[in-house]
Amino acid sequence: MSTGEVLAALADPTRRRLVELLARAGDRTATSLAGELPVTRQAVVQHLGVLKEAGVVGSLKSGREVRFGLRPDALTATARWMEDVASQWDQRLAVIKQLAEAETQLAEPDAG
Repeated sequence: MSTGEVLAALADPTRRRLVELLARAGDRTATSLAGELPVTRQAVVQHLGVLKEAGVVGSLKSGREVRFGLRPDALTATARWMEDVASQWDQRLAVIKQLAEAETQLAEPDAG
């Protein structure tokens, strides 16, 4: 479960919607999830398989049912990576701002 795999899995809007549904309602079957999406149950199962490979969801067989649920570790690690990247950009932008402000101050004539 790499950050790239998680991001690739979440690139699809149907898979993002599945994650939202599982986050909101907890563990569910593919049939119950398909009832809330404009795709077939088979398509939901395929999407869940991609999310499972990326470590975003897990499954548990209970009798004849297979229930899918979120596995937050992969999402948490990806969110942490995104926060790190955002922080690096914020730092870069702060440096650019300081340089621009210093340049502006040097270019302004003294009033006095």
